[in-house]
Amino acid sequence: MPDLSVVIPVQNEEENIRLLIEEIRQSLDGVLDYELIYVNDGSSDATLQILEEYRAGFPLLYVISHEMGAGQSTALRTGINQAKSSVIATLDGDGQNDPADIPALYQALEKHADSGVVLVNGYRKKRKDTYIKRVSSRLANGIRGWLLNDDTPDTGCGLKVFSREAYLAIPFFDHLHRFLPAMMINGGGKVMSVEVNHRERQLGSSHYGFFDRLWVGIFDIMGVIWLKSRTTHPVVIKDSDDDTH
Repeated sequence: MPDLSVVIPVQNEEENIRLLIEEIRQSLDGVLDYELIYVNDGSSDATLQILEEYRAGFPLLYVISHEMGAGQSTALRTGINQAKSSVIATLDGDGQNDPADIPALYQALEKHADSGVVLVNGYRKKRKDTYIKRVSSRLANGIRGWLLNDDTPDTGCGLKVFSREAYLAIPFFDHLHRFLPAMMINGGGKVMSVEVNHRERQLGSSHYGFFDRLWVGIFDIMGVIWLKSRTTHPVVIKDSDDDTH
C-alpha cells in the first residue's frame, strides 16, 4: 500500500498536465511511496490523450475518465474511491498549487493524527490571483468561517492532505470540496492549516465565475448548516468486551 494517494480532478487542462506531473515527481520521488490519480472530468480537449500517453512511461499514474463533466467534488470522489492509500492529497490541476508543499502537509497530518487531526488544509496567505478572485475568496472564507465555525482561513485551497477513512465517513454532496473542513469537524475530527505557496496560472484559462459560485455557495452553506443540525455524537458509556464486534 502506498503512503499517499494524490488525486487531481481536471477538465480541459491539456496545457498544464505534463509540467504538473513532472513537478509532482520532483517533489515526491524518493520522499514518499505514492500513486498519482488523475480524474478526467469529461474534457473536450486533449487532456485524456495526454494523460494516456504519459501513463505509458509512468506506472505510478492512474487515469480515470468521466464520460461527461460531473463537477469537481464528484471527480474527487471518483478518485478517492479508487485510491489505495489511507492518506489522500488533493490539488488543483491548473498548476497554481505547488506540489513541493505536499510533504509538509503529509508530515503535519502524521504528527497530529494521534490528537484527532484528520485533515491538513493549505493556507494561501500570499495569493497570486486576480483582484476579483482574491476579494470574492476572502468574502466566501469569512462567511463560511462565521456560519460554520470551520477553523480554516482558506477552505477553498485545493491543496489538502487528509484521512481517506474520515472523508468516506461524511455524507457526500455536490460542492463538498468547498466545505470539507467543516464536514470533517462535523464528523468528529479536527483540522489544521499549514501555509503553502501559491502561484499564478501560467497556462490555460480560468473558468472562475464570481456570481454563479456566489449563489451556489449561499445555497450550499444553508445545506451544510442543515446537515450539521441533524448530526448527533452520542457519548458511549459502556462497550461490550466481545472481540467479535
